[in-house]
Amino acid sequence: MRVVIADDSFLLREGLARLLAEAGIEVVASVGDGDALEAAVEQQRPEVALVDIRMPPTFTHEGAQTALRLRAAHPDLGILLLSQVIENRYALELAREHPARFGYLLKDRVLDVATLVDSVQRVADGGTVLDPDIVAHFLGRQVVRDRLTDLTNREREVLALMAEGRSNGAIAARLVLSDKTVETHIASIFGKLELIPEPRDHRRVLAVLAWLQA
Repeated sequence: MRVVIADDSFLLREGLARLLAEAGIEVVASVGDGDALEAAVEQQRPEVALVDIRMPPTFTHEGAQTALRLRAAHPDLGILLLSQVIENRYALELAREHPARFGYLLKDRVLDVATLVDSVQRVADGGTVLDPDIVAHFLGRQVVRDRLTDLTNREREVLALMAEGRSNGAIAARLVLSDKTVETHIASIFGKLELIPEPRDHRRVLAVLAWLQA
């Protein structure tokens, strides 16, 4: 797999590159700003881009804004956003509009090699990865609670674990439930959120994103 890394911190870029290389993942470019990132993606055609949300010149949303442009220009590119703090606007726009091949992790999380490699692989494979702390932040919003008042406490627990990217089996193990019971809870969640089966929709992702909509 080929990846590019975009972060204003040279030390972090080097650290991430080393961790990925040790896992057999090829880092084809390592850059420090959005313009360089777009050029690297155009030249190298990687499978995944690891992008710091805050980059020069203003260190606010440049990375996330660049990610939006990259998604428009390269729909098949996996994008894994990294951030020191939770950013709402552009990251959630990406999650809502383009959930496939998208991830959003806090930087503390990617220092764990297994988490980093697993997240990169899942994004490359077309999945969605959301940091548990980011999920918890948005689950706490009153507006989210208002939208999802019909869910039982157990269904909320199941949906929170779905948002972390857990499989049905992993959810069952965590909550000490049978796989069939987890399937029943998920079906109930889909029903209460009015997520009817559609060939081109990912109901599991859409259910998670329902928690994140402001």
